[in-house]
Amino acid sequence: MEEKFDMSAIDKTFTSYKKGQAFDGVVVMKRNDGVIFNIGGKNDAFISSADFEEFDKIKIGDRFKVIITNTKNEEGLIEASKKKADEQIIGNQNAVKLKLGSKFSFVVTEGSANGLHSNMGEYKIFIPISEISSSFVKDPRSYVGQQLEAVVTEIKREEKSIIGSVKMLTEQIKEATENMFWSSIFINKIVKGKVKKIMPYGAFIDVDGVDCFLHISNISYKKLSSPADAISEGEEITARVIELDRVNKKVTLSIKVLLDSPKKLAIKELKVGETYSGKVVKILKFGAIIALENGASGLLHINNATEDKQAQIYQIVKLDEEVKVEVIDVDVEDERLSFKLV
Repeated sequence: MEEKFDMSAIDKTFTSYKKGQAFDGVVVMKRNDGVIFNIGGKNDAFISSADFEEFDKIKIGDRFKVIITNTKNEEGLIEASKKKADEQIIGNQNAVKLKLGSKFSFVVTEGSANGLHSNMGEYKIFIPISEISSSFVKDPRSYVGQQLEAVVTEIKREEKSIIGSVKMLTEQIKEATENMFWSSIFINKIVKGKVKKIMPYGAFIDVDGVDCFLHISNISYKKLSSPADAISEGEEITARVIELDRVNKKVTLSIKVLLDSPKKLAIKELKVGETYSGKVVKILKFGAIIALENGASGLLHINNATEDKQAQIYQIVKLDEEVKVEVIDVDVEDERLSFKLV
């Protein structure tokens, strides 16, 4: 009598296998699209060639651990993954090393009303909603797929459970960053920062995690109606520390001090020995201040206005008088000019 093929009996052999289960086994056949992998007795699984980093090096007799990914495929074979098993092994090794206060990273796989969920090998990771952020978290599901860092606040080895806090780690990092900032900041230090918030009277600049203040008068030599006329939120700026209050933790910055003043720019245009037109804008005991047409101004000393040792400057030039002068000395850094009357 011919024995009938009992499909229901074969189906029963799959009931003991579930997704996520791990098994040790051996490669018993290699095909172009993958391998047949024995996971015990007469039970074989299929592993796709795409699951291996170097499929050409896999051979019959190779032994390793796999994880069940599908209890039955189109061929009636269990599907398994060596890659997932390797990740689980590494995850378990990393989890075993953790202790209270340890820092770890994870990718959020699920968000619920209670918090965030993930895995590290066979360990379950849970971040309570109160420990996600110091700000209100409206929807934990918005974190799914993000890679975050946290510290271990509780670990249960028997239950393979890790409870952590993203908020605590964030606060620890912020405190360490601020301590480093205050230990290295000083007057006249040039810093780089990002414009965090613009106000009518100035802007707050984030410098290494610390809010510093930039007054509108310290942004430009030009008269600004608003800081937004010169800077924008999110912009990276370079500034100099001009005031420092460690007790109240206040830092005042200036962009303007790093810029050449209009007077300095005008002075840079001038050359010693050249003659320029100017106007007498102030009479002094020992000379007169001459303002040139380009905006630069300097001193015409009495000795450079006449050879008469007894003469007074008001006898040589008059206020508002147009004169011709020769540049005899230029000091760009101190913004000083000396003239000789032509």
